[in-house]
Amino acid sequence: MKAKSTIRQTGFTLVEIAVVLVIIGLLIGGVLKGQELINSAKVKNLAQDFRNIQTILYAYQDKFRALPGDDASAVNHVCPSGAPACVNNGDASGTIDGNWDAAATAGVESIYFWQHVRFANLATGSTDITDPNFLPLNSIGGRIGVQSGGAAAPLGVSGSYVICSAGIPGKLIRQLDGTLDDGDTSAGSMRAGITTAGPAVSTASLDDGTVYVACLGF
Repeated sequence: MKAKSTIRQTGFTLVEIAVVLVIIGLLIGGVLKGQELINSAKVKNLAQDFRNIQTILYAYQDKFRALPGDDASAVNHVCPSGAPACVNNGDASGTIDGNWDAAATAGVESIYFWQHVRFANLATGSTDITDPNFLPLNSIGGRIGVQSGGAAAPLGVSGSYVICSAGIPGKLIRQLDGTLDDGDTSAGSMRAGITTAGPAVSTASLDDGTVYVACLGF
């Protein structure tokens, strides 16, 4: 009498499948958590950019009793004694004239601002306007700048001065506004907009993958 042959089943048992699914879930959760931490770090750095510029502006005012960029005595204040003029003076009008995103060669106070604060050792970066690296960038590589507020303030934000930072994805803009303002990107002291051929246009609808400019009034 022949012995019965044993037929071995192939494939995964329910327990094995459950274990695999748990492992996959943990891996996906780890990836998402890691991405969340990365985004949070980016937002923290972007927020610090805004805070630093405010601190720099006020520190210059406290030290020289003048507004950086607008300082009509900047040459006397920050250039080494006896050295040739190292910066451009402002006109002492009480405002930082020019747009935050003006070209380095524009010859406006929003560009002089960076010369003044860098020569005053309040900020790092090139002091040579002709240097390709002169224009300041935010922590993710977008242009950042400052100008006076008022009726022509970018995105209609209120305040004596406005800081704008470009190239920020929508998913980070929301977190940034929640960190520095009220979380509403279409209102408040910080607003978001889309840069086109002209000035940035305010928008209340953000797409995670689209990049925007954020402006903060203070």
